[in-house]
Amino acid sequence: MDSDNLKIQIKTFFGLEEILAAEIKKLGGQNVEVKNRAVNCEGDLGFLYKINYSCRTALKILVPILTFKTWDENRFYDKLFDFPWEDYLRVDQSFAIDSTIYSDRFSHSQFMVQKMKDAIVDYFKFKYNTRPNVDSKNPEIKIHLHIDRELVTISLDSSGDALFKRGYRKTQGEAPINEVLASGMLQLASWDGKGNFLDPMCGSGTLLIEAAMIAMDLPAQIFRKEFGFQNWPNYDAELFSTIKENRIKRIKEFTGKIVGYDIDNVMLDAAGDNIAAAELEEVIEVRKQNFFDSKKELFPLLMVFNPPYDERIEITDEDFYSKIGDTFKKNYPNTLAWMISSDLEAVKKVGLRPSRKIKLFNGKLECRFLQYEMYEGTKKIHKLNNETI
Repeated sequence: MDSDNLKIQIKTFFGLEEILAAEIKKLGGQNVEVKNRAVNCEGDLGFLYKINYSCRTALKILVPILTFKTWDENRFYDKLFDFPWEDYLRVDQSFAIDSTIYSDRFSHSQFMVQKMKDAIVDYFKFKYNTRPNVDSKNPEIKIHLHIDRELVTISLDSSGDALFKRGYRKTQGEAPINEVLASGMLQLASWDGKGNFLDPMCGSGTLLIEAAMIAMDLPAQIFRKEFGFQNWPNYDAELFSTIKENRIKRIKEFTGKIVGYDIDNVMLDAAGDNIAAAELEEVIEVRKQNFFDSKKELFPLLMVFNPPYDERIEITDEDFYSKIGDTFKKNYPNTLAWMISSDLEAVKKVGLRPSRKIKLFNGKLECRFLQYEMYEGTKKIHKLNNETI
């Protein structure tokens, strides 16, 4: 592996590609290319460590090590058997393979994964008369198999566990939002830590914590204990330590307020647990408050939230979304509010025309991330005329 000129692929969620590309450029990535749910770039080993530690909208970071075309399973096996695996995997290490396959020719993903395992194990047995172990639960080396029709790409997973696992989520709510999606939403909403932030339906606190981490410039993985690249033969512990130290020096004080409301005591307790785990109790305030009975307290204010929608949490109040709109209009003048929902019919009941609409996915649910601008006096409130969300 050429440690000075790595080709890198960074996976993300649909709709966050441009946000991820901006993060990568800011962190020093070269030849940045936006793809579907991914960004490709180039950089050295230090850059690879830096993006794993700091990047907020990355799900996993892969380094391709082998690409070839194949039309049958035997050629696939032969190409893998002929590869110098000891450059990437020691015989005393465990490994696992995950896969993404888009191919009519190789439609059975588990069969291809097994074929690849066989090739790697047979290589070591033939050359060293011993073999590495396969460990699907906690492998030291994670390898990714990608097949697009007949094009095969083998990559090392530099992250290990998926990067949405920040390490602060101790208690989970009924339908928590993914940490990477939460950070992406905040960046789409242009939250930069200037001013104040409100999540009026905060659940277990993910948006609040990610907002605080952005405001203070905390590295996304400041709580993570281990990355996949730390098990690679070329791992440079001193370099990674220097990168972490330099990154931590950039942490800054936040002078605004980050506040979360919820009406559920269980959720408020969960949020409290997670905020404490993130060591942000002095930065984030959560309290029992019905948003529909609330009034604007913070100036200036950005609001971002993930309200219930029936596919996630059952809504028994038919007027729920119209109450959101009423509360916006009556109690939150001169406020920018963003809301994500998959219930596109219910969203029309808000009664305000969104000034921006962004397609995102919350898990498998297709959603819209909607921006509402509330003005006082000077601008007319636009009614929503059953337009397509």
